[in-house]
Amino acid sequence: MLNPEKLPFTSKIVPVIVITDASYAVDLAWALLAGGVDVMEITLRHPAGLESIQKVAVQVPKMCVAAGTVTTSQECRQAFDQGARLAFSPGVSHDLLHTATTHHLPLIPGVMTPSEVMQCREQGFRLLKFFPAAQAGGIPMLQALHGPFSDTQFCPTGGIHLSNMSSYLQLANVAMVGGSWLTPLPLLIDRQWSEITRLAQEASASI
Repeated sequence: MLNPEKLPFTSKIVPVIVITDASYAVDLAWALLAGGVDVMEITLRHPAGLESIQKVAVQVPKMCVAAGTVTTSQECRQAFDQGARLAFSPGVSHDLLHTATTHHLPLIPGVMTPSEVMQCREQGFRLLKFFPAAQAGGIPMLQALHGPFSDTQFCPTGGIHLSNMSSYLQLANVAMVGGSWLTPLPLLIDRQWSEITRLAQEASASI
């Protein structure tokens, strides 16, 4: 299980990234590191995701590479086989939680209701992804969850951007935030690494 107080990275911002070409994964990782961001969530929404995770894990050891959009136990195992250091899921299922607990895989399950929070807590999970954050109630919902679940931390993702991330990070039960604004696909396709670094620096300086 992941300890929210002993995470394998220091950044409070987790870039959520769709990589369509694994050849630029390593350059992207270095660009984010140069901007002060030492974690990246490479989603499995595209077939290039697993290869990208493997490349970053091998070639950029300073980067904590995570798998995102993990929805099945098979995807979870595949991601860790490729070198992922943790995994994010948009939701929660009994099979996924069972796989993570049985194989001691650092999974951050996704929740949006108190019942889902309780399901995860019963299995020992205390760091959860709150998704989709904006649609699920945003800051007021997280504040409401803090009362009955004061021992649980969240990573809100979905509708998070530069102008509102600080408001989320000020909450007592928010460990970090996730968002895609740091790595827009057009910049990745055009390999605009200096601009990625600038966006990362801007976000890091805003915390």
